[in-house]
Amino acid sequence: MTTTPAAGLTALQQIDSRPLTKNQKSLISLAVVGNISEFFDMFLIGFAVAALLKDPAWHLKGYEAGIILAMSGLGTVIGAIGWGWLADRIGRKAAFSWCVVLFTVFTLASVFTPTDGWVLLAALRVLVGIGVGGLNITSVPYVQEFVPAKQRGFLSGLTAVFIPLGLFLGSVASSLTGSNWRLLIAIGAVPILLLFWLRMVPESPRFLQSQGRHEDATKSIAWALELPADQIGTLPEMTRVASASYSVIFSKYLKSLIIVAVGSFSFIFGASVIQSWGQSILGSAYKFDTATVGYLFMLVSLGDLLGRLSSAWLGDRIGRRRVMLIYGLLGAVGLFISAGSTMLAGGGANAGWIFFVGILIAMTFGDGAFGVLNPFGAEQFPNEARASGLGLGYGIGATAKVFGPALLGVMFGAKITADIIPPAFLFFAILLIIGGITYQFAKETKGTSLDAI
Repeated sequence: MTTTPAAGLTALQQIDSRPLTKNQKSLISLAVVGNISEFFDMFLIGFAVAALLKDPAWHLKGYEAGIILAMSGLGTVIGAIGWGWLADRIGRKAAFSWCVVLFTVFTLASVFTPTDGWVLLAALRVLVGIGVGGLNITSVPYVQEFVPAKQRGFLSGLTAVFIPLGLFLGSVASSLTGSNWRLLIAIGAVPILLLFWLRMVPESPRFLQSQGRHEDATKSIAWALELPADQIGTLPEMTRVASASYSVIFSKYLKSLIIVAVGSFSFIFGASVIQSWGQSILGSAYKFDTATVGYLFMLVSLGDLLGRLSSAWLGDRIGRRRVMLIYGLLGAVGLFISAGSTMLAGGGANAGWIFFVGILIAMTFGDGAFGVLNPFGAEQFPNEARASGLGLGYGIGATAKVFGPALLGVMFGAKITADIIPPAFLFFAILLIIGGITYQFAKETKGTSLDAI
């Protein structure tokens, strides 16, 4: 039976009371595919650097590789902060589309880096990272503002759940392209095709209404519910407000900002090191061949995917805070195992396999927490500050993507060995515990309407 305004339901009640439509699923799928593509591109550089470290023409040293990997993280920081701010001003859709353009264009430009031009490659990775850093930040509120409150955690979490498929696809692409790192990186430009899909999706209704565009907001909801615009109920009362500036976020939402920033930093640090250095550690420190490393990281991507899926699902059932604590502690256990791999193996040949088991557990739970981490972070801020607050907090936390890979590169120096694994991974484990505890100070948002936050 068709739901109409005469039935007494507001527009938001219609969204909450109806099953998901094909259009809502299309938006969610767009965000999912966009984030898979984004992290496919980011993971590619890890495989490319592993190949360059073995290429005698490049003479690439450990600290130089660390700088290349860290520059991707630096771009992510800039992108998360900048695009979060822009998404509250130009809209979720426009910000999403420009992020896609930016990271694909500069990914393609990276293909033409001259031999031994690691400085240029590092600079291009900053620009790629700026696009990459904004995509998840803009896609989370974009999805949240179209879906029912009772499923919001899971459905917006799906934007991050399938990100590990990017790592899986990167592993497959690495296996197929071998040492041809230029071809490998070129594949990362394919997501430019997402722009054709994005043309069929409207702007967020809450953003449109915040700009005083009430008729467009009604049409946006009508598209989502696949109903004529005259059958959409009344919109919630919302006076036109200016998007919150960073000074307002610091003054009014400082606690939320600190929680998101510290929590994100703690969860990102170890995961970013594994994502960027894991392939090189297994290949150079533990002497696994390239094909084996590719297959092992396919397993890591599967574990990560299952972890994100379960955390997103559990967030709507047992609460966001509880999930963050449990997953942080379990991820720390994996890092403790990796830190003690040589000792647990008695100095034998199995140390590399124990190290791998540890990072598999760490990525399944520590990185798996990202199924709920950013949606939970976005829910700490009201409508006018949602993307800006999440972008700023996550952007500050994402500095871990710079410090983590760079720190390990400095510790390795000119040669990658297993000697520094124990102290480094013990530190990563402690950070995960801190992260899980930090989110216990956040306000629980399970089942809460976005307009009540």
